[in-house]
Amino acid sequence: MRKRERENPCGVCGHYHKYEEGEVCGICGHRPPVSSNRTSLQLGAFPSVILPDFLYLGSYDNASRSELLKTQGITRVLNTVPACQNLYKNSFVYHCLQDDKSLQFDDAIQFLAQCERDKARVLVHCMSGKNRSPAIVIAYLMKSKGWRLQQSYQWVKERRSSVELSQAVYQQLQEYEQKLFGSESIDPALFPPAGAPSFNFGTSNDPVPVPAFSNVGATSIFARPSLEVPPHGFTFGAVQTQKSMSDSLGNPNASDIPMDST
Repeated sequence: MRKRERENPCGVCGHYHKYEEGEVCGICGHRPPVSSNRTSLQLGAFPSVILPDFLYLGSYDNASRSELLKTQGITRVLNTVPACQNLYKNSFVYHCLQDDKSLQFDDAIQFLAQCERDKARVLVHCMSGKNRSPAIVIAYLMKSKGWRLQQSYQWVKERRSSVELSQAVYQQLQEYEQKLFGSESIDPALFPPAGAPSFNFGTSNDPVPVPAFSNVGATSIFARPSLEVPPHGFTFGAVQTQKSMSDSLGNPNASDIPMDST
C-alpha cells in the first residue's frame, strides 16, 4: 500500500483505501461530500450504542452495511418491521417481529435477553430507527433494568436524538409499563408523545411539563376587582376634598400662615 493510501482512511468506516475525490469506499460503499463533517457522517452510518458491547439501535440503512456491522462486533439483528428483508442470513443471526401493527414486546425481549446471556452484540432496527425499534429498546430497558417509562425513554433519547415515538407506539409503551409495574397512575405530562414540546433547563434530567395555557375559568394575572365607585366620586383636577376646602374658606389667610409658626 502506498503512503498516500495509508494517510487517507474512509471518513465513515475508518478503513484505509485509495482515496480520490468522489470515490466510493470499497468497504462500506459510502461516498461522503468533500465538505462533510466526519462526526456527523459517523453518526449517520453507525448505529447508536445503547448499552456498550451489547445493545445497538439503528435504521435499515445501518442493517444493510454488513461490513460496517462486523467492525462493531455485531453478530445478531432484531428486525422490528416484517416488510424489511433480512439481507445477510449467512453472516448474522436474525429475529424478525411478525406483527406490523402492534409491537410484540415479550417476543423481542426474549430474543434480546438470550443475546445478553450469550454475550452477543445485537442491532435492533426499523426503517428509520426513530419509532418501532426505539420502542423495543425502551421496553427492554424497562424489563431488564426495572426502569420506568420516562427514565428508559430519556436514556435512549440521549443516545439517539432522532427518536420520535408515534402516539400509537407511545400508548403501547404505557400499557406495557402498567403490565410491568402495576396499575399505578401515570402522568402523561411526564412523557409527552412525539410532536409535543417539553422544556429542559439543564438543572435536571426530567423534562418540565408544558404549562397549560388553555384552562377555562383560570384567573388571569391581569384581572383586577371591579371598583364600584359612583360617578361623582371622581373630581378631575381637584386636589382638596370638600372638608379641606371649607376649612380654607373659614380662614382665608390660611395659606399665608408660615410653616414654622405652629
